[in-house]
Order: sequence, then structure tokens, then C-alpha cells
Amino acid sequence: MIKSSFHFCAEKTKGLLFIGMIAIASYAIVNLPWMAQTGISSLVIAIILGIVVGNLWHHPHTYTPGVQFAAKRLLRLAIILYGFRISFQQIASVGISALILDIIVVVSTLIIGYSISRTFLKLDRDLSLLISAGAAICGAAAVLAMEDVLKSEPYKTAAAIATVVLFGTLSMFLYPFLQHLGVFGFDVYQFGVFSGASIHEVAQALVAGTNISAETGKIAVIVKMIRVLLLVPVLFVLALIFNRLQQKTNQKKSSLIIPWFAVGFVIVIGFNSLNLFSSALVDVINQFDIILLTMAMAAIGVETKIKKIKQLGMKPFYLALILFLWLTGSVWWMVKLM
Repeated sequence: MIKSSFHFCAEKTKGLLFIGMIAIASYAIVNLPWMAQTGISSLVIAIILGIVVGNLWHHPHTYTPGVQFAAKRLLRLAIILYGFRISFQQIASVGISALILDIIVVVSTLIIGYSISRTFLKLDRDLSLLISAGAAICGAAAVLAMEDVLKSEPYKTAAAIATVVLFGTLSMFLYPFLQHLGVFGFDVYQFGVFSGASIHEVAQALVAGTNISAETGKIAVIVKMIRVLLLVPVLFVLALIFNRLQQKTNQKKSSLIIPWFAVGFVIVIGFNSLNLFSSALVDVINQFDIILLTMAMAAIGVETKIKKIKQLGMKPFYLALILFLWLTGSVWWMVKLM
């Protein structure tokens, strides 16, 4: 039995080293001077490299345990550690109006995205939720967390992340441009709230905000991180819904699906709010967290087959475009009302 366990660990190590090499390559690319200016994260590069490697080279089956470990277990740990990026003090600093705004944005975008996707575009349940969550909550991190609850196929996750990258990057460059032209008509605070409440990724919101001022960038990140926090209740509501659907299908009571990593995420936020760790140590943890997320993205990319993504056609991008326009228009209007 000991020999068997050792053999499994050895197989897992091979796969993790394989994924680690892709993650290192992603870091090297994202740190190139011209790439750093785009605001594209190592997570995006990792899933692209993973897809390329996974489709051009069929890795040995002995790598599979390690690849799956990175895509599942490391992902959950990374989402838990993501809590070190936010504190309850930061949430309080932007006021109750920003919190209410974020709640409205997340709930309305999820409902609209899912309804349009299922009714008009005829996308399946998993892809509809993945794309809607990516737009509504926090980009790739939300897609990954949702994927863990849905147990969806890797190619659907990759397609959802592709929409996040496209329209998140577009908004990162377009919004500051329109603000400088006077189209939005926001003050410094309003543009920070607008960016944080509408842009897909945390890094994208930061880049857009700091294009106006350092203070705007700070506000954008805080408002954006409130949306990240809202990922927790969304995951729990979905878990409850799926549990009831499973009970109806099986005609018997089944065990409740609880996304424990979401609980861990909130606990870490609470711990981080106590300021027991130095800022230097928190920075180290956040860097380690990025490494874990990058490895998880690389693993998902390796397991993704391009031919399956092609079968989806343009419908995922149509949905993402609709949600991009919805976020831009509705958040602009709500911020003006504030």
C-alpha cells in the first residue's frame, strides 16, 4: 500500500512539474516590458499556453494526476488565499452606496446573462453561468470558482475566460479614453466606482482607474473587491439550487453541496481584517496565490481541446458583448444617480 501511494505521489509530481513549467513561461512572458503595459495577467497567458501545449502535444497519462490536482485542489486553495486581497475596513471605506451598487450589478447581470443565454442564444446551463459570472463578479477568478461548483468541462471554462479577456481588456482601454474625452462626465471618485463596478478583472479595473489618478485606481480596486466578495453568496445560492434539482431528479434526499473553499475565502478576509500579518508578508502570500492561480489556469488550458471550443461558435461572445453593453450603460446610469 505504501508503495502504491508513493507511485501515485510520483505521478502527481510529474504532472505538477509539467504545469509548473507552463506557469514559469507565463510569468516570463507577462513580465516582458511591452506585455506589462497591457495589464494582461499571467493567468490569461497560462491558459493560452496550456491550450497550445495541450493541443499540440498529448502529454503522458502519468502526468494526468498532477494536472488534475492543479486544476482542482490548487485552484480551491488559491481562491481561499484570494481573501488576503481584501479587508472589511476597505469595504467600509467606500460606503454603503458602493456596496448596494455592486449587489445590484452582480444580481442583475447574472439574471440577465442567464436569461438571454438560455432563452435566445440556447447555450447550455454551465456555459451560461460561467460567462455571466465572469462578467458579473470578478472575471477569471469567478469563472474558475463557478467551474468548481458546476463541475463543468474544461473547454467551457476556457471559452468563458476568453470572453472575459476580450471585453475586460476592451473596457480597460475604452473607459479611460471616453472619460478623458468627457463622454462619461465623471469626477475622480465616480470613475473609480464605475470602473470597479463594471470592469471584469481586478487588474483591469486598477489599470483603468490609475489612468485617471492613483486615488481613482485605489477606489476602483476596493469597489471591484466587493464584487469579488459577492462571489461567496452566489456560490452558496447555486449550491442550494443544484441540491434541490438533484433531489427532484433522484427522487431522494441527497447530501448538500457546500463550496467550502468559499467559506475559507470569507474566513481569510476576516483574518486579514485583523491586520495580524505585516504588509510585506501579505504581499508574499498574494504572490504565492498568483502562482497557484496561474498553475490552475495552465492545467485547465492543457485539458481544453480547441475543437470543442470551435463547436460553440460565436454565441458565447454574443452573450459577453450583450453583458459588456449592459454593464457599461447600467453602471454609468447608477453611478450618476449616486
